[in-house]
Amino acid sequence: MTDATQIFHDSAVDGASRARWWTSRVLIYGLLILWAVVCLFPIYWTVTTSFKTAPDVMQGHLVPWVDYQPAWLGWRGLGMSPDTIGGLSTPRAEFLKRFANSAVISLSASALAVILGSMAAYGLSRFSYRFGFMRNSDISFFFLSQLILPPVVLALPFLVLYREVALLDTRIGLILLYTLTVLPIVIWIMRDQFASIPTDLEEAAMVDGLSVWGAFVTIILPIALPGMVAAFILSLVLTWNEYFFASLLTSTHANTLPVMVASQTGSQGVQWWSMAALSFAAILPLIVIGIALERFIIKGMAAGAVK
Repeated sequence: MTDATQIFHDSAVDGASRARWWTSRVLIYGLLILWAVVCLFPIYWTVTTSFKTAPDVMQGHLVPWVDYQPAWLGWRGLGMSPDTIGGLSTPRAEFLKRFANSAVISLSASALAVILGSMAAYGLSRFSYRFGFMRNSDISFFFLSQLILPPVVLALPFLVLYREVALLDTRIGLILLYTLTVLPIVIWIMRDQFASIPTDLEEAAMVDGLSVWGAFVTIILPIALPGMVAAFILSLVLTWNEYFFASLLTSTHANTLPVMVASQTGSQGVQWWSMAALSFAAILPLIVIGIALERFIIKGMAAGAVK
């Protein structure tokens, strides 16, 4: 093969490689963009619906200033439009009350679940337990199996129990229940986190004079912090959006935002504009928290990366 032929052949190979590279990149990024549109469309639909009037909702208009002229109908119903935000508003006061209930209940339950779940997960990943015929793996599966039980099965027992102990329509009642609900998820996430951390770190710390608790607090927890944050955010999302028990066990004082969103139905049908405005106001804090703590979520999902 002459030099000219070799150069031509190498150029053809390089051109084919570049074409395959660009084709794969276009395909990958095209699929990612498509998936992003699918995931973000419900949020877009919710935001735009909050600025629609009844005819625009019924006719399925999607693009503001093209298909319809935006209005503040949904936000006016919540007392959050520019012409109502400065005055007194009963719907706005009710929304702020429900928002405060959701924030206190979700944050408290998630924090309590992460604290208890981290300690339980650390014990399961570092020590051997025996409870009857159950070992560590059986105990871990027992925690996970609690998620299989449908919530409706627990409705009557919790309703009777909470009535007897005076926890109906209280924040503390929902906090305790939500903690039990998300605790199995936290235990499984944190068990994998702790299992990925070498035991040599704790042994070296205890050789230096630290106790088991001292090694856990000063050495292990800082390393496992991203996983704890990821477990906290997941617990927060689950408790913030929980509707069944919130509607069953509360009536006036401890109602949360999901109950208020579901109440935007009346004898004349669903008030889609008000429901959309309320839904967006309810999910906005989760969006902000997710963006602010994104790096912790990514680190938390990458369990086992500790060398």
